[in-house]
Amino acid sequence: MKTVDAHLAEILGAVRPLDPIELDLEEALGSTLAEDVTSPVALPPFDNSAMDGYAVYAGDVAGATGDDPVVLPVTVDVAAGDTASRAVERGSVTRIMTGAPVPEGADAVVPVEWTDGGTVKVTISRPAAPGNAIRRSGEDVQAGDLVLAAGTMIGPPQLGILAGVGRRTVLAHPRPRVVVLSTGAELVEPGRPLGHGQIWESNSFTMVAAVQQAGGVAFRRSAVGDDPDEFFATLHGLLDEADAVITTGGISMGAYEPVKEALSPLGTVKFEKVAMQPGMPQGFGLLGDRQVPIFTLPGNPVSSYVSFVLYVKPALARMRGVPAGPLATVTATTTAAVRSPAGRRSFLRGVLSTASGGAVVTPVHGQGSHQLAALAGANALIVVPEDVTGLPEGTVVEVIPL
Repeated sequence: MKTVDAHLAEILGAVRPLDPIELDLEEALGSTLAEDVTSPVALPPFDNSAMDGYAVYAGDVAGATGDDPVVLPVTVDVAAGDTASRAVERGSVTRIMTGAPVPEGADAVVPVEWTDGGTVKVTISRPAAPGNAIRRSGEDVQAGDLVLAAGTMIGPPQLGILAGVGRRTVLAHPRPRVVVLSTGAELVEPGRPLGHGQIWESNSFTMVAAVQQAGGVAFRRSAVGDDPDEFFATLHGLLDEADAVITTGGISMGAYEPVKEALSPLGTVKFEKVAMQPGMPQGFGLLGDRQVPIFTLPGNPVSSYVSFVLYVKPALARMRGVPAGPLATVTATTTAAVRSPAGRRSFLRGVLSTASGGAVVTPVHGQGSHQLAALAGANALIVVPEDVTGLPEGTVVEVIPL
């Protein structure tokens, strides 16, 4: 059987970052910068007040105390957004608001809390050193400074600095659009009554959430039955709106495997056995003129989710322009013995936590590939190598946090 590492390497060798496009800032969250961004101006662009208070010449209040305050006249108010040229004379103050430009002649701001809050004259009971409560022009960014480098993932703070340097659009690798399609004649939409032999379809909901959590844009389509022609027609109609496709089910060794039957003749999608548990049957390939990656995952819910974590999540990272490879692991000590089939790398579901001696991981009860409730109670995958069939309690293992 093919190894886990070889299957991932083949996938990552086939997928490519999406071509950069110009994105409006409101659409850029989760995308990856494809250009360096510099600031055309200094930030802040002018000296401004960090607090509500009074702009003063520091020497005028140097001797102020609670017992011997300094009383000065208030000449004018300066609010944030004031565009007029303002100045403060020695022996007077300007009332100033947070973010307002510091008037010429002032070299400190006295916070209003150090005063009686006067509007005609103000009593100041503490000195303010030069520069007090003033945000200097350029103390954050100088004109021409690099503020974000190509390859940076755009989150809320990055959007803030993009807007702060005046950008309305940015060149970025967009979030991949991923269509999710489950197969199986036994599947019924949640909320509808079940007939004999039927189950509620859950895989597509799991996959959509996983795609979104991995930084993609997911589109769920209603499940199709076991007819290969119906599956192929449905898939063909989805390719124009997809950067990638995930299917679940229909790829095993038995009869009524519509995904395998429909796609095998194309020659561009390969179906293989991978030496892993859960999730041995796997399929991957490229479809159509646009070479859209398709991940054909097993139908058992735990198998499909583990497969997503191992293969689809790194592939989506690469499509987003983010460095991708095997998922990072942490070490933890098992709180119970575990077993694994010979020749397969097992990914056992567990609960990772911290104890006084360090990280520990407890296998959940119910390791079957169909046991979705057990998966829902887990927060990690315990990795058991291919050449290991059992580990005693207290073994230090590699763990993939979920």
